[in-house]
This record gives sequence, structure tokens and C-alpha cells, in this order.
Amino acid sequence: MMAEHTLWIAFGLTATAGLATGIGSLIALIAKHTNTKFLCVSLGFSAGVMLFVSFMDLLPIAKDGLVLHFGDKTGMLTLLLAFFGGMAIIMLIDFLIPEPNNPHEFRSVEDMGMSGGRKKSLHRMGVVVALSLVAHNFPEGIATFSSALSNDLSIAIPITVAVAIHNIPEGIAVAVPVYHATGNKRKAFWLSFLSGLAEPAGALMAYLVLMPFWSPVTNGIVMAAVAGIMVFISLDELLPTAEKYGEHHISISGLIAGMIVMALSLFLFV
Repeated sequence: MMAEHTLWIAFGLTATAGLATGIGSLIALIAKHTNTKFLCVSLGFSAGVMLFVSFMDLLPIAKDGLVLHFGDKTGMLTLLLAFFGGMAIIMLIDFLIPEPNNPHEFRSVEDMGMSGGRKKSLHRMGVVVALSLVAHNFPEGIATFSSALSNDLSIAIPITVAVAIHNIPEGIAVAVPVYHATGNKRKAFWLSFLSGLAEPAGALMAYLVLMPFWSPVTNGIVMAAVAGIMVFISLDELLPTAEKYGEHHISISGLIAGMIVMALSLFLFV
């Protein structure tokens, strides 16, 4: 049986990552201009952490457990199916959500001055983006929670930070249209902030559904799926968003920095 304090830590880290959407909404409501350099390096850093952890830690852990249980061939096949299955979950969600309402579509603080009298449609967009963000954050909550259960804090905390950074532009994506449509900063903030609750909700579902069946095999499958989710988020969301901010070299520098930080973390706690 898993220790109670481990579960509370996992829930706490997941909630922290999810509610970082509130930081994005504060940036949208307080800042007059988007700090593109900061966002680019942050998004690149987050992608670097996710990619390095996925290939250097999560997949090797998953492979060891699955191969030990199933043997080389079946274990490797199970690993690959779980890895690409994790990608398929996020791809399906993106496919089902129209592009204008996708929380990963680029929006900046300056967009608040571009209404053109479209207040009703902007308000609807903000609400739909918030609901879309719930759909996106649910599997991300499962991923963050599962990684916190299966690894020590030297891995779980950087993953939490990476997911939190990734949620900041999503908070902007919700707050920008809602605030400009309603003029109500409080409503824009809370709608953005509360959409992040989908991540702890995903953690709760993982706890209720997975915990009764948790075993080395379950752990391996979940870790491989988490790796797939994080690789897809990095390649489809984080790096393209950084590119849209127009700071290519800065985002790549952030990516390398994220990898170096994770490499040092793994080396020091080996």
C-alpha cells in the first residue's frame, strides 16, 4: 500500500502545476506587454525538462518493469503501445477541439486591444477555451500525479515546474478574450484559474481508478504513457508556441538549459 504522505505530495504537486493557469491570467490582466523573451525561454526550458525526463528516466523505468514481467519482445511491445497510446490521447483531444478554441493557440496580452466590437464572440471564445483547457489538463493531471507517485522528488518536482510553465500561456489564452469581452478582471481571472482544477481532478481519477490495480506492470504502462504525453506536449505545443513568440534561438537555449538541469538532477541523485 502506498504511503499516505506520498499521495498527498502527489496531489499537491499536481494542483500546483494545474493552478499555474492563474499566473497566466495575472500576466494577461496586469502586464501591458507580453514579455516574449521570458515566455520563450520558459517554454523552451519546460520542453527540455519534459523531453529529457521522458527519454532518460520514464521510458527506461517503464522498460525495465515491463521487460522483467513480460520478457523482451512482449515487454518492448507493451512499452511502445503505451508510449504511442499516451500521444494518441492528447492528439485526439487536439483533433476534437476547433483551432480557434484551442488553449494552445498563441495569444498575447496585446490581443486585448483587438476586439472590433466582437465582445459576444470573444466571451464565448474565452468560455470555450476554458472548457477545452479542462479537457487538455485532465490527462496532464494524470501524468503529473503518476510521475510523482513513481519517482523521487528530484524527478517529480522538475516535471511539476515544467507542466506549470506550460500552463501559463494557457491561462493567458482564457483570460484575454474573457476580460476584453466583459471588462471584468475578476471573472477573467477566476475562469482561467479554475480551469486549472482539471489537473487535480485528473489526479483524483488516477487515484480512484489506478491505485487498486497498482503493480510493477501498471507502473510501467503508466510511465510509458506519461512519456508519450510529455513528448507530444513538447513537440506540438511548447516549442511551436515559443516559435510564435518569434524568439527561436532563445527558446532553443531554454530547451538545452532544461535538459542540462535535468541531467544534473539525475546525476546528483543517482
